[in-house]
Amino acid sequence: MNPQLWWYLARSSGMVAWLMLTASVIWGVVLSTRAFPSRRRPAWLRDLHTWLGGLTVMFVALHLTALVADSYVEFDVVDLAVPLASDWKPGAVAYGVVAAWLLAAVQVTSLAMRRLPRSAWRVVHLSSYAVFWLTSMHAAFAGSDRSTLIYRVTAVAAIVAVAWATLYRLTNRRPARSRVTPGPTAPGPTAPGPTARL
Repeated sequence: MNPQLWWYLARSSGMVAWLMLTASVIWGVVLSTRAFPSRRRPAWLRDLHTWLGGLTVMFVALHLTALVADSYVEFDVVDLAVPLASDWKPGAVAYGVVAAWLLAAVQVTSLAMRRLPRSAWRVVHLSSYAVFWLTSMHAAFAGSDRSTLIYRVTAVAAIVAVAWATLYRLTNRRPARSRVTPGPTAPGPTAPGPTARL
């Protein structure tokens, strides 16, 4: 086996994971704003967001596996699981470690969303923005391809896209769901139940 294969795999899988994360964050913004009204939103839109998130996790796992297997820069499991444990660019690697833990939290809580309070799930899910920015800093300071033109163009495009999506989300939030409780003058038996979700 080519001794450089793991290093190439680590680099490429890290870049793909970053792109999948970028797409997932942007698609999450599409779902959480008025870009697609709830009544016109097909189920595949949410499925695509879930699929992009799953791909991000898979490529991060591949990235970490390749780093441990590679001998160019020697990493062990502790280096990749504990912030600042690495001897090689500890600060830059720590950005990636923290991003990976936050990504894991987002994915686990998303899988358990129906069993969690909506507010708790939402707080954890909002950390997806932090995952993106930490990953971007990890790539900028630890990535060996940061000097190449294709990396720089891709980085600028990803950062501008997520920054624009974040601004769009802040200015185009969907109204919070509310409950309507019939008062004393509510219609008779043919009316909806005591609480109707709008």
